[in-house]
Amino acid sequence: MKATLSIACAALAVVSTVSAQTEPAKPAGDAATPAKTAAAPAAPAPMDKVSYFIGTNIGGNIANNFKQQGVEVDLENFLQAIRDQFEGKPSKYKQEELTAAMEAFEKVMQGKQAEMQKAQAAKAGEIKAAGAKFLADNGKREGVKTTASGLQYEIIKPGEGAKPVPTDKVNVHYHGTLVNGKVFDSSVQRGEPITFGVQEVIKGWTEGLQLMSVGSKFKFFIPSDLAYGDAGAGADIGPGETLIFEVELLKIEK
Repeated sequence: MKATLSIACAALAVVSTVSAQTEPAKPAGDAATPAKTAAAPAAPAPMDKVSYFIGTNIGGNIANNFKQQGVEVDLENFLQAIRDQFEGKPSKYKQEELTAAMEAFEKVMQGKQAEMQKAQAAKAGEIKAAGAKFLADNGKREGVKTTASGLQYEIIKPGEGAKPVPTDKVNVHYHGTLVNGKVFDSSVQRGEPITFGVQEVIKGWTEGLQLMSVGSKFKFFIPSDLAYGDAGAGADIGPGETLIFEVELLKIEK
């Protein structure tokens, strides 16, 4: 029962977070040495507010989980089950009924997931086709070179420094957009360059960085199979997207 387990795990995670947030601070000094001055007894906690706080955190997490999975929960029965557990009342339904219901529910959820994956694959195919057409036209432009892997690059500004190798770390400024011009990430806009390992990034970057000399600025046109593929990357980079980066190699860090 994957959906049920994920919801339960989410609730437990929130409980752990709440416990960590409300755990009293430990006294300074050696943990084995008792504090010289006894702490004043804590005032009684307003349990109405504490209970609401915990309910808000757990309820919000579970509600979001339900929405993400497309589960239209029967709120009345959901809340009754929780109340029955707290009050030690017997289950409203026989265990066989609950098991059968959950098995049917899992089949429905699996069907929805399969439909979603099918739709995602179709969308990825359309986006990849549009990206392939863009790259085919782009590769004909003067100054654009295409490597054996399909990576395309254009030298905006040449450099005279060393070229990085796979084991190096590099410090770069970059500006990333989709084919339609939408910006999804930019150290330039943040005003702060970033350092990372040459092999710690997508394949298109790993290959492209090794073509650059320190001080140079390139423009990379990266097909989806050298980027994030059919999985995409979060809300900003969908499945099958071709990515465009302007990258300036500032320095190499050994």
